[in-house]
Amino acid sequence: MSLKTVLFAATAALSFAGAAYADGAKIMVQDQYARVSAKMSTSGAAFMEIMNMSAEDDQLIEARSDISKRVELHTHMETGDGVMKMVHVEEGFSIPAGGHHMLQRGSDHVMFMGLKQELKHGDVVPVTLVFKNAGEVMIDIPVDLERKPAHGGHMKHSN
Repeated sequence: MSLKTVLFAATAALSFAGAAYADGAKIMVQDQYARVSAKMSTSGAAFMEIMNMSAEDDQLIEARSDISKRVELHTHMETGDGVMKMVHVEEGFSIPAGGHHMLQRGSDHVMFMGLKQELKHGDVVPVTLVFKNAGEVMIDIPVDLERKPAHGGHMKHSN
C-alpha cells in the first residue's frame, strides 16, 4: 500500500472519529460533548451536531441515560423581561431531510437532571437518542469541562 493511500485512509478514519450513526446511516451525530457548570453539580448538559442523512424530515423526540434521574430536551427562551430561561421542549427538535440541527450552549441541548454521580473531565456518558423515524441511536458522549462556550457552535447552521 502506498503512503498516499495510508494517509488518505487515516484522514478518513479521523474525520469520522466520535461520530455515531443510526442503522442505515439515516442519522449521524458528531462533535458531541457533555459538561456540568460546577464540580458537584446535580445537573449537566450535552451538546452535539445531529445530521439527517435521509430524504425525509425527522424529529429528535427523546433522550435517555442512566446517568441522571431525568433526561429532557431543553432550549433557552427569553421570558419577555430580558431574562433567559431553560424550558423542556416536549415535541423535540426537527432535523430536516439532508440537513442538520445543532445542540449547543445557550440554545437547544440535552439536559441531565438529578445526576447520580459527579461528571468528571474525560468521563464518557452513554446516551440513547430517540428519533421519530430513525428510531434509537446510542452514542457515547465524552465529558469535556475545558471546552470554551463558542466551541462547536461558532459556525451558522440552519435548523
